[in-house]
Amino acid sequence: MTEISKTEFEVLDVLWLQHPATANEIIAKLNEKKEWHEKTVKTLLNRMVKKGAIGFEKQQRTYIYTPLLERDSYTLKESKSLIERMFSGKIAPLVAGFAKSDELSKEDISELKQLIDQWEQDNE
Repeated sequence: MTEISKTEFEVLDVLWLQHPATANEIIAKLNEKKEWHEKTVKTLLNRMVKKGAIGFEKQQRTYIYTPLLERDSYTLKESKSLIERMFSGKIAPLVAGFAKSDELSKEDISELKQLIDQWEQDNE
């Protein structure tokens, strides 16, 4: 699967939320959080097209971009990669680290319990 940099991910995240989109629409959305230069975004878009992460359609003089990577499959791949690199493929130390630093909310814990219960039911 395609490797995406942090800044490319920010652009892709905009496209996942709102697509298809023109470069100007993407720039406007990115600029809601911090200032992005037009040339920078257009360079990132071109790089991502070459990587196969996004596609485009030309309508007259305007390029309209769409994501080619699915958000769920990309985030799953990245999550597995992180867990493999940082925790030798084990999820428990990751969750334990968040629990010890009080980063887990009651809602997070409830969702985790539901996921575990569902997993146990599906794998009995």
